[in-house]
Amino acid sequence: MRLPGKSILITGSTTGVGEAIARRFVAEGARVLVHGLEPDLGKNVVADLGASAVLHIDDLADPAAPGRLVEAAISAFGGIDGIVNNAAWIVRSNIRTTDAALFDRAMAVNVRAPLLLVKAALPHLKKSSGCVLNIGSVNGYCGEANQLDYSVSKGALMTLTRNLADALGPERVRVNQLNLGWVLSQNEYKLKISEGLPADWPDHPPAAFAPWGRLILPEEIATAAVYWVGDESRPVSGSVLELAQYPVIGRNPVKEIAG
Repeated sequence: MRLPGKSILITGSTTGVGEAIARRFVAEGARVLVHGLEPDLGKNVVADLGASAVLHIDDLADPAAPGRLVEAAISAFGGIDGIVNNAAWIVRSNIRTTDAALFDRAMAVNVRAPLLLVKAALPHLKKSSGCVLNIGSVNGYCGEANQLDYSVSKGALMTLTRNLADALGPERVRVNQLNLGWVLSQNEYKLKISEGLPADWPDHPPAAFAPWGRLILPEEIATAAVYWVGDESRPVSGSVLELAQYPVIGRNPVKEIAG
């Protein structure tokens, strides 16, 4: 086991990547606080994980929610060894469709909540020489035209990661980030179906985005997360790692010429 006895708070862990991380962490010996908006989904996850997991339902758009999550984790475990800021509002928007309310919610959930979680948990993270793992996106570099607000928020999350890593290093609290490429989660599958793709769309992903012929799976992200939350990656801090199937910087996909 690689996370024996560690107590980890994982936001957005009732489904998708967060759920996969929670399940893998428990398998590695950790105790986890499962968080999300869906009580039924959360109860199912916690039931599977048994005594190693507790559930907290809360909306991270509420600025008081991070404090409540930290209180719940301390009440359940007595301490916090790590936080995985996985929850995000993935919203379609562009320069024509966005407005102040949409932008503010994206920033509140995707950036402000991780910041306030670290702030609320900092005394406990200092005691444990703990760590924070932020789950970002390759869209944080510029993003897609139809994901304006989401992409801006993920760019801000990268700055938050590097700033806090720099500031908290002397206190032996590490902060790192994984920027995800295209991941085949349950929600992503449903989203693409709602946008008109056929039921078998994951079997035929565009080669430019999935040169291996398939999308990355949540379980593969969870495997990487174990290293960054565990002691094996100590004392590395301030790293932002892309988990994608292609280089983000300097990328130049092959341009096929029709014969």
